[in-house]
Amino acid sequence: MTREATPLPGVPGVGVTEAIAADVPAIVALLANDILGRDRESGVSDLYDEAFAAIDADPTEHLLVLLDEQESVVGTLQLGFVRSLSRGGALRAQIEAVRVSETLRGQGVGRALFTFVIEQARQEGAVLVQLTSDLQRDGAIRFYESLGFVHSHAGLKLALG
Repeated sequence: MTREATPLPGVPGVGVTEAIAADVPAIVALLANDILGRDRESGVSDLYDEAFAAIDADPTEHLLVLLDEQESVVGTLQLGFVRSLSRGGALRAQIEAVRVSETLRGQGVGRALFTFVIEQARQEGAVLVQLTSDLQRDGAIRFYESLGFVHSHAGLKLALG
């Protein structure tokens, strides 16, 4: 790889690195390639580029991509950090928008990616890692539970547009 990427242990030929602007179309394609994303991700919008620029400029946010040996984007997730007064002023890690290419699912790629980001969160001083998953994503929820995540809170959302 000519782009610097950290190899994922146990996953030959796949590395993880911070996304660059040129990755945005591939990231959006991954987000669109599921039951929910099909209807909400158009792939054609300047808003994606604006969102990337804001994420990239924010030191508390990390948009990560998985690259294969051809430097194609084959996975993504966003890792953010939120400081809170609760838990004694604790730092929380928030994982969003997790996707792994269909061709790599079931091969340990997601597990290796989560091992990597959980360790990053630990090194940053986070006291917990949290994420949400749409209830329609049964497989994703089972996967997160297999990693040790537990249903400890009810997640509620209010669409504003």
